[in-house]
Amino acid sequence: MTVDAHHHVWDLSVRDQDWITGPGLQPLRRNFTVEEFEPQARAAGVTRTVLVQTVTVAEETPEFLALAEAHDLIAGVVGWTDLTRPDVAGELARLRELPGGRHLKGIRHQVQGEPDPEWLLRPDVHRGLAAIADAGLVYDLIVQARQLPAAVEAAAAHPGLTFVLDHLGKPPIAAGSLEPWAGAVRALAALPNTVCKLSGMVTEADPASWKDEDLRPYADTVLDAFGPDRLMFGSDWPVCTLAGSYAEVFDTAGRLVSPAEHTAVFETTATRTYTL
Repeated sequence: MTVDAHHHVWDLSVRDQDWITGPGLQPLRRNFTVEEFEPQARAAGVTRTVLVQTVTVAEETPEFLALAEAHDLIAGVVGWTDLTRPDVAGELARLRELPGGRHLKGIRHQVQGEPDPEWLLRPDVHRGLAAIADAGLVYDLIVQARQLPAAVEAAAAHPGLTFVLDHLGKPPIAAGSLEPWAGAVRALAALPNTVCKLSGMVTEADPASWKDEDLRPYADTVLDAFGPDRLMFGSDWPVCTLAGSYAEVFDTAGRLVSPAEHTAVFETTATRTYTL
């Protein structure tokens, strides 16, 4: 089994993706469906995927659960719910009762868009994170590098909850600098309840001219910090198409890990973390 642990779909006729703004993101301003994604993933040898939320809209998660029920390629869903709501535990239970609810594996909030760099440390957010842990789900971290210190503190405060770092914590690959990102990533990786996705690198690099050598220092950093048993591949399709095709992103990730690390990064870490 080969797992793509991070991809998206959306239909602009159902709802807008309000984060797709500016000329650089214009190619993403169309519909991206499972029917377009699946043949590309299967051509790369992918047999299971994790579908991840895109907007902070409550209706999206039930739609994604129904998609997972209808498409055997999608083995898990990382959805969204308002972590600050007082009844978050009940909402998680409700989602699991919906069609496809068995596919709910985790929750994510767009922390990267929160102006407060310590949003993860708010008391109401802590209550929400505790509810996710009690539900046996994982929490995907989508943060900017500057928000990593708060992510470290949040993960330390919830040792029973697995935190999955999306896109390596968005390192400044295009700028070519490692610090302070690398130090913060190592601090997060020092906590045993953390996992990282080898994803999102090509769009943090120069989308028009990136090469393996640009990405390797960042991939090596997370491989060294987390180890292959806590690292998993994610395509970040269709966002990745701003910088390369699905096949290019998949093949690049394969070159950035050794043959001995391949099974963990492309199969077992995601399977275990998301109970696929």
